[in-house]
Amino acid sequence: MRARAALTAFFAVDGFVFAGWVVRIPDVKEQTGASPSALGLALLGVSVGAVVTMTLTGRLCQRFGTHRVTVLAGALLVGSVALPAHAGSAVGLGALLLVFGAGFGGVNVAANSAAVDLVAALRRPVMPSFHAAFSLGGMVGAGLGGLVADRLSAAVHLALLAALGMAVVVGAGRTLWRSTARGGSGASASGAAAPGASTSGAAAPGGAGARGAVGWLVAVLGLIALCTTYGEGAMADWSALHLKDTLGASAGVAAAGYALFALAMTVGRLTGSAVLARLGTTRALVAGGALGAFGMLLGALAPTLWLALVGFALTGLGLANVFPITIGTAGQLAGPRGVAAASTIGYGGMLAGPVAIGFLADWFSLATALLTVAALAGVAAVTSWAARGALGHPGS
Repeated sequence: MRARAALTAFFAVDGFVFAGWVVRIPDVKEQTGASPSALGLALLGVSVGAVVTMTLTGRLCQRFGTHRVTVLAGALLVGSVALPAHAGSAVGLGALLLVFGAGFGGVNVAANSAAVDLVAALRRPVMPSFHAAFSLGGMVGAGLGGLVADRLSAAVHLALLAALGMAVVVGAGRTLWRSTARGGSGASASGAAAPGASTSGAAAPGGAGARGAVGWLVAVLGLIALCTTYGEGAMADWSALHLKDTLGASAGVAAAGYALFALAMTVGRLTGSAVLARLGTTRALVAGGALGAFGMLLGALAPTLWLALVGFALTGLGLANVFPITIGTAGQLAGPRGVAAASTIGYGGMLAGPVAIGFLADWFSLATALLTVAALAGVAAVTSWAARGALGHPGS
């Protein structure tokens, strides 16, 4: 299906561009002269921009279709990735990251909503495959970033990323735009769900009590997502600095740490459909949270570089499918608005993470700060188990 391939390309370019930015964070930190806490506040710009946009994107998807919103948000994302390299201060960096975050938040809600429609049409649990494309893009973006980190300035590297990303957006965007015009899955977000689509359950009559139960479960799914996006954001923003400043890694090796994390997430998500079909929603979430917690304990406390890298890989493998499962389930329950609501709550983890870890690193150490990632992954596992009755029957 051409629409599925084009949508997969948007997930991939999202991860590619985002990873390309995060591996240059140490260079931009040095360029701006920011302390860890000031950098944490500046990085908050990505999350603030994303969360503000997410609150609007669900409605935009219902009005204009998920495919069109995906294309426009993707263009904003790749067009703004070059901006942070021109920041001269932490305040300026935060302002520029607001724009980047707006594109990131918009494309994530729109693309996930489109993916929910396609999953419903295909009647197969393929949501993790889209997120595997995101992780694969992140792995490639981080790997290339590590290769050029010592050869190209951040400004040149991110400008090249923007140009390459825009080429993908234009190419894949034409397919998505046409499929919307033909009444493809992008149109279903406007309110006409495909026959048999699980999103139709959100509109089924059931009274205020049923709607309240759905709203409660979407909020719980958002909380679980929050606990894991905190970890994903921490790995993106702080893994390279931890390897470089705490363990003495070179710039290239430090970038490779995030690439390894992204590789593990890719492997986890490529096998995620099979894992979900075999274990079911609850057990997949519990296992993922528990493995993520163990991996981050190892990554944060490891005395050697190679052991920290093993911990990063286990963290990526554990967290890989938690976010796609929660967002996919929210979409089954409440359509694009469910995706938007769970995503907005979920990305609160990225909102809190950069600031919390930055201040904790100033007060204690970066290694100690990263232990909060393990703690929240454990909370995700416990919450999933506590909600096992509802999660076992999300459509009820």
